[in-house]
Amino acid sequence: MSHGDGDHERFAHYVQKDKIMASALDGTPVVALCGKVWVPGRDPKKYPVCPLCKEIYESMSGGGDEGKGKGGDK
Repeated sequence: MSHGDGDHERFAHYVQKDKIMASALDGTPVVALCGKVWVPGRDPKKYPVCPLCKEIYESMSGGGDEGKGKGGDK
């Protein structure tokens, strides 16, 4: 599990949407599909999607962009 180091900082990560909302309200950390743990605070649209999160998401859902929960980085 990553705790905010290395390449993870340069990507937007996939997180359950309800977890992002809870984090925004109370500041609790979220866990991305790839294992990164952080409190979202950046605009995820400014970063490329984490390749590991994308791979995991696509393997879980069979692909496509429907319903993905992309969280901010850091």
